[in-house]
Amino acid sequence: MQIPRLCLLSMLEDSDSVIQDEANECVLLLDGLMNHEEWRPQPQSFLGQPFPTLQSLVEEAVSIQGVRGNSVELPCDSGPAPLVVLWSFTPLGSLVPRPVAVTDGTSSKVEAGASALGVVSLRNSSLVLGELQEGARGHFLCQALHVSGAQLHTTYSYLTLAVLVPVSKPQLQLSDPSPVEGASVVATCVVREGTEPVIFAWQHQTPRGPGETLVGATEPLLCLDPVNRKHLGWYTCSASNAVNRLSSDGLFLDVIYGPDKPLITVEPLGFTEEGFWASEKEEVTLSCMAASNPPSHYAWLRDDAQVHTGPTYVIPSAGRTHTGLYTCLAHNTHLDTRTQTTVQLTIYYPPAGQPSCAVLPTIGAVTLLCTWPGGLPTAQLRWEGPQETGPTAPSNITWSHAAVGLPNGSIFTCTSQHPALALPTLCRVKLWEPPRNPTCWTTATIGDQFIMLSCKWPGGEPPATLRWLDGQQQPLGSSSSSLAVHLLQAQGDLAGKEFTCQGSHPLRTPDPYCRLQLETPQLAVTESQVSVLEGEEVWLECALQECTPPAQLLWLDPQQQQVEPSTSGLVLHPAGAQLRLQIRDADPAHHRGTYQCVARNAVGNSSQSVMLEVLRYPAPPNVTIRRLTYGRHRREVQLQWAIEGPGNLTSFLVQRRASIPGPGSGAWETAVSDINPESRGWRLGGLDPGVLYAFRILALNHHTAGYPSEVKTPVDPPFSAYPAVLGAAGTGMVVATVVSLLVFQYAARHPQTFPCLGQLLVPMGQRHRQRGARENTEVPASTEPPSTPSLDPAQEPSDAPVNVTITVTATP
Repeated sequence: MQIPRLCLLSMLEDSDSVIQDEANECVLLLDGLMNHEEWRPQPQSFLGQPFPTLQSLVEEAVSIQGVRGNSVELPCDSGPAPLVVLWSFTPLGSLVPRPVAVTDGTSSKVEAGASALGVVSLRNSSLVLGELQEGARGHFLCQALHVSGAQLHTTYSYLTLAVLVPVSKPQLQLSDPSPVEGASVVATCVVREGTEPVIFAWQHQTPRGPGETLVGATEPLLCLDPVNRKHLGWYTCSASNAVNRLSSDGLFLDVIYGPDKPLITVEPLGFTEEGFWASEKEEVTLSCMAASNPPSHYAWLRDDAQVHTGPTYVIPSAGRTHTGLYTCLAHNTHLDTRTQTTVQLTIYYPPAGQPSCAVLPTIGAVTLLCTWPGGLPTAQLRWEGPQETGPTAPSNITWSHAAVGLPNGSIFTCTSQHPALALPTLCRVKLWEPPRNPTCWTTATIGDQFIMLSCKWPGGEPPATLRWLDGQQQPLGSSSSSLAVHLLQAQGDLAGKEFTCQGSHPLRTPDPYCRLQLETPQLAVTESQVSVLEGEEVWLECALQECTPPAQLLWLDPQQQQVEPSTSGLVLHPAGAQLRLQIRDADPAHHRGTYQCVARNAVGNSSQSVMLEVLRYPAPPNVTIRRLTYGRHRREVQLQWAIEGPGNLTSFLVQRRASIPGPGSGAWETAVSDINPESRGWRLGGLDPGVLYAFRILALNHHTAGYPSEVKTPVDPPFSAYPAVLGAAGTGMVVATVVSLLVFQYAARHPQTFPCLGQLLVPMGQRHRQRGARENTEVPASTEPPSTPSLDPAQEPSDAPVNVTITVTATP
């Protein structure tokens, strides 16, 4: 049987005419031939090309899988640039092919009935099926027409498409969601659709479990027979095929059971033979747990009296009264079942305070004591040494250890253990010898009636033992630890006697000691004779040499009176074994003489003398006034002086008084003091112009004043008044002249009015000039200038002349 010629020619046309219908019939024929098992055509050629056989098409068929609702692309092995590509589809179980789409490379045509396959489109020669439908299961044939040289060639691609359906979300069902423990429960996993084979899996998660666990079943049914409390929890099932895997929503299986017998725990946890124990003053928590569903209701009893409801009973601060029997009752209200458990609780408390450790010295050994009484139960004590472990005993333990061979710094530890304490309580004893050697010293009581011998050897464990011995090594009194004191009656015959303090310690060999000898004090002064100028400061120093017992230092003045801290001008400066005497502003009349430094103790006295000479300063040189002149308005004076010969001086002093002849001239007063000794001039202000003063100068040398200079009164400076007088006189003459001219002018015009004016003009002019001169020579009052030093009186300003200009304007 040959393929009709129309089969190929119709594919060359690009129209929807009858030729296209014939082409479709050709496709159907081709596809039918491919599915006809008895068709065995002989290869023939069409335009030089052999036709494909059914056997070749079957052998070349390619299987492709697609998922419903997804997209799948069917390739066409059409070679390079076909002229026409024709796609056809044959459903499973059918022999009739159906045209799907055709394209010539520039345009394409999709059969309207192809929508049953999905959304059909062409991509080059490939057929694309979007939103794949289950109806697309079947065979697809692609026929491509090519031109090679002058001949036409046809290629065929045969594909078998399998459409897979995803499994739907499983639905889980329980035959009894709340069974009682021991019953039977069946769980069913239902899947509505999905391509076979479908595989099932089961998951189980307990309410408090770490995660889901797989159940061995792979069937859609899960049978739990009998159900128990371990089956309680969430169940999910999952279904999977070659396309996907989905899980159902969780379904809770609530298994009803219990309550079991309660289990009681105590925190903090402590066990005794009878039950539990807890420490005093700590928080104690009693917890009760009875497996039950629904959860049990709990009640607590102490010695048959209810004290609490709930699974946990908290004692905030446990006391000794909380000791007793505690019962937990558990009740399942759903099943109305009850269980209970009883325990004994004992409150422990440690002994009060801390363990006490001590060590006592004995001959050739040390005795270690450790005690810590009280508590429930009693504490266990154990001594541990550097080389061995001592005995163990409750509350009180004593251990005698040989001192021979014990190194300095050996540590012994007493370990105290008590169940109420988290850690052992320790007390330690460190054996060590006191450092250095004993120290001896003496002191005297008030009034020096007794001498106290003191000996100290501090430190060490155990403390050292001390005792006093006399010169014949006989004991004085009893022994004591660390500090030994012995009193002696103060007597003069004690000077020179020796006493020994002997120490003893288990770790020290041989026994150390210290000695002291009683003696009278010895003094030393820096200088036995001291000179100082009057007004200066001087120090007298006295030092106490070593003596036993200590002495008291004091100074006696030249009048043999003890110098007290309140003595004027004398200051005591104690500094350890020294006593310094400070004399301020030395005065020959009061301070010169012999001073004594005296030392006293209970054994005797001693003294040292110091001779103090207070020298006067030499007299300063004499002073001569060289110049004493008034300044302006006689309110200040300029003073200059000179000294006669060299001499030591510290300042100058200017004195003044009113210079009135006679015996009542007045006392001298200080005008200015503390003038620099290098100065030789001074300007002194603040004078009264109406008083005539007398001045003198004295040179000072510390507290010594020289002879006063001669007494002088100030004089006016040369020519200092002339300019003012001449200026006033000139002014008066000018005024008089002007007045005279006016009068003469008026008289000349009116001779009948002033007949005698000519006789009066000259005397009146003279009187006017005299009055003007007197008025202009007076010095006007002004503010007194301050007194300021000046080395050159020539710098004083002189009175300047006054220039007066008078302008006269005559009016007709």
